[in-house]
Amino acid sequence: MHMADALVSAAVAGTMYVASGTAAAYSMKKMEYEEERIIPTMGVMGAFVFASQMINFTIPGTGSSGHLCGGMLLSAVVGPYAGFLTMIGVLLIQCLMFADGGLLALGANIWNMAFYGCFIGGGLIWRMMMRRGLSKRKIVAASVLGCVLTLQMGAFSVTLETLASGITELPFTAFLALMQPIHLAIGLVEGLITSAVLVFVYEARPEILWTGQKERTRRALVRTEGVAAPAAWPGSRSQDAGLAETSAGRGRLSFRKTLAILAAAAAVIAGVVSHFASAFPDGLEWSIERLTGSTEVEGIGGTLSRVAQRVQEVTAILPDYGFSSSDAALGTSVSGLVGAAAVILLCVLLGKLFMARREKR
Repeated sequence: MHMADALVSAAVAGTMYVASGTAAAYSMKKMEYEEERIIPTMGVMGAFVFASQMINFTIPGTGSSGHLCGGMLLSAVVGPYAGFLTMIGVLLIQCLMFADGGLLALGANIWNMAFYGCFIGGGLIWRMMMRRGLSKRKIVAASVLGCVLTLQMGAFSVTLETLASGITELPFTAFLALMQPIHLAIGLVEGLITSAVLVFVYEARPEILWTGQKERTRRALVRTEGVAAPAAWPGSRSQDAGLAETSAGRGRLSFRKTLAILAAAAAVIAGVVSHFASAFPDGLEWSIERLTGSTEVEGIGGTLSRVAQRVQEVTAILPDYGFSSSDAALGTSVSGLVGAAAVILLCVLLGKLFMARREKR
């Protein structure tokens, strides 16, 4: 669902940058209540989402495909605030290094693909369903419901943004009638994939999963004591492990082994499985093609759009996830591995900055 710059006007792009930037600033503030051990989890899960987004799966009978958005998955593991910031890192790497999604449209893509998944899917649906404990059935139900609902919201936002941008090639009613059903199907598949990953984490190391049960306690203690939460603080994830392990029994794997398996899975998906991605256009491109006969629209253009395009031409070292001078399959593998590594590095650097800022304060 990565929007190109041609789909948004400068005014809409600016508005969505402000909206996404406000949510990001709020999330950064909330990171003060997180433990330092969340940083490697953000990096590994971010790399996993990046790799998974390279795998387009075919929607049978439509000639379309879809891919994981990942906001719901991230939030179920690291919480909505860290998940949202991790998603920004993923989308930023995709935009700048691979020219996947427009730079002018980045604010809109963050809102459509990250905000709903992290704050509605993770912060609301997942948190409400897990407040009385974790179970496999609840994980599957929350994953499917959250992914379907938030993908529908994201698809609806895309149609509103193109309407507000004055993209006449995409009439609102007709565009909406195509976008919602196809993203319903994509959301169902994403929900099943998300639930499979989360059930694995639940069985391997249930304490990794976020439930939001102790968040208010941590906030109150921070305000009262004026200090950040140490690893063994009452109400922290390490102390909250008992709640999760009571439901699932003791985790089968250690925290490090669980993250190592997820990191290895991300590497295999990015380096190998990515070669088997569907060649069909994704839900957004498919909807545009049904209306215009092409997966792209001419767009409004303008100075900002041209500047954004030039910036991406400079920063995109592996445009379209391949070598610019060759169509060799190796380019896809290199792109996947380099992108996943870049996401990990970016998440770790940002996490360290947050923690350093917290210690200073």
